[in-house]
Amino acid sequence: MSTSPPVSLASAEPARTSAWRRPGPSQAAARTDIGLGLGLAVAGVLAAELLRSASPEPIDMGAGGVEGYFLSAVVPLALCVRRRFPLLTLLATSVLFFIVGERLPMIAGANLVTQVSLFMAIYTGAAWAQDRKRFQIAIIVVVVGMFIWLAYGFYEALKSDEIQGSAAKGLLSPYVAYVILNICINVAYFVGAWLWGLTAWRTARQHDELQRQAVELAEQQQANARRAVIDERLRISRELHDVVAHHISSIGVQAGGARRVMETDPEAAKGALSVIEDSSRTAVNEMRQLLGMLRAADPDLDEEVGTPSIKAPQANVDRLPALVADASGDQLSVGFHRIGTPVKLPETVSVSVYRIVQEALTNVRRHSTARTANVTLRYLDEGAVEIEVIDDGRPKHAPVGSRLGHVGIRERVALLGGESEIGPRSVGGFRVRARFPVKEQQL
Repeated sequence: MSTSPPVSLASAEPARTSAWRRPGPSQAAARTDIGLGLGLAVAGVLAAELLRSASPEPIDMGAGGVEGYFLSAVVPLALCVRRRFPLLTLLATSVLFFIVGERLPMIAGANLVTQVSLFMAIYTGAAWAQDRKRFQIAIIVVVVGMFIWLAYGFYEALKSDEIQGSAAKGLLSPYVAYVILNICINVAYFVGAWLWGLTAWRTARQHDELQRQAVELAEQQQANARRAVIDERLRISRELHDVVAHHISSIGVQAGGARRVMETDPEAAKGALSVIEDSSRTAVNEMRQLLGMLRAADPDLDEEVGTPSIKAPQANVDRLPALVADASGDQLSVGFHRIGTPVKLPETVSVSVYRIVQEALTNVRRHSTARTANVTLRYLDEGAVEIEVIDDGRPKHAPVGSRLGHVGIRERVALLGGESEIGPRSVGGFRVRARFPVKEQQL
């Protein structure tokens, strides 16, 4: 560091400005700054005494012989609030450094603590100023002031011919070399402080943005998790509705028929009770199968709780004939037709086709006066599969139900990118139709 007043070539920050404002320091950081300022103040006084003692010639310590000690302590004291008031610290330290340089040039030029204090003030302004426009104005004021002060010092040195020496030993005269050396030292010193502070500010900004992104990501993950739970609950409710409603409906129909013919036709009543028994067992098996699917994330859970393994076949399109046969009875005749060349369906589509037919036939038996129904499975050439259930009945006068079955059908079809049509036919009866896009190899 030169004995001449410093100058910086640091200018305003890059043209790109940001609305981000760096948060103020924590209480611990504020206490650290107070300790730093007090420690440097003591060090400044000790440095001034060392300079005075080591100088072969007497050094002017200012008024009363204590001004040098006083100013050496006051300059670093401004750093006690450097991160709470960075711009005020920058301006105050610069003014105090100027006063020291005018009153006691030896202290300003040779006291390392004083020079470090100004360096820290510039760094802090660049790193912690929340209002970047005000910092730009402040740093310009400091740079211009230091430049004017440095130029004035060069002028006084030339006027008084202070820079003297023998004939030039190099390419430049002593005065020119003195000017260039001082400019280079001060530019490197203060530009370094500014760049270091700017790097710290950008690092803090990036860290804050990463923290914000981490918080947003965590919130999105929580939202996705909640959505997944809701979707899973809807899926479970659809599965439970499909499994339970179909078999309970069958059990109800058979139980009603058994009650009516129990005295007049005991054999028919026994047959109905046998169907009830089979339907209840099938319902229990499918319920266990559904619970087994829900426990698939922890394969050891069944062994821990002693749940027997589920060996019942998974609901899929291959079981449609059996489903149709189970739905047929004295009061409802159900036919099944397969059209087109069968293709291997994705499991999700296969299960959905089965469940849609199951739900549609359940609704026919519970809410319609239909005597016949037809299930048609079409494998279309354009790479799609279509399932259609039609009947010839009318809605009963009794309540038509909660319509959850229709909602579940539409949701299944929509999730798989298909199309659905549910409603009465113009020629009478009711239609449930669903089409799913399929691109698989032919069987």
